Amino acid sequence: MNPPAIAIDGPAASGKSTVAKLIAKELGFTFINTGAMYRAVTWYVLQQGIDPSDTQAVISALAGIPLSFGKNGSVSTVMCNGKVLGDELTLQSTNDNVSTIAAIPEVRALLVEKQREYNTAEPVVMEGRDIGTVVFPNTPYKYFVTASEEVRAARRAAQGLTDSIAERDRKDSARACAPLTMAADAQLVDTSDMTIEQVVAKIAADIRSRMA
Repeated sequence: MNPPAIAIDGPAASGKSTVAKLIAKELGFTFINTGAMYRAVTWYVLQQGIDPSDTQAVISALAGIPLSFGKNGSVSTVMCNGKVLGDELTLQSTNDNVSTIAAIPEVRALLVEKQREYNTAEPVVMEGRDIGTVVFPNTPYKYFVTASEEVRAARRAAQGLTDSIAERDRKDSARACAPLTMAADAQLVDTSDMTIEQVVAKIAADIRSRMA
């Protein structure tokens, strides 16, 4: 059996990445940011001058994509030709096109395989949109972190991003491959009126109580 895997899913700007990172630190697990993996593929595709809506061109580019996935301490990293990607992942162009790239089944198949590899040797806290439904459907530790559209839009604006939350939700929920869906056995955590500390405490306490 693999070590424990904590699945934290949710829509854009729900706070799931921050929550997942802090829970990983609290439990001594490795934090895996799957969103960064999809953003890295998106950034690379754009760098090659490929139109993200040209599905066949994107698929053809996957075979030679020079991305590698590792970790720095207890946090996952994405590298391109050995360089750790950072600001490239939050460019407006990356942000505007990541949902289109993430909807391509071949992209998801490649990255899901890489995501599962992390858990073969160590316990992980993994955040994304299909962790509890696709990546680790059998884990008992599933949480769906969300917030009202207004709260999420404000958080997005505070990050300097201007994309439409409603449009991101529509794309993520309507895609044919691994749509954003709350797993039937996941716990819903609405962060609209909670501080990050309260959310982390709530989820960490639940995990510990069920691991005991």
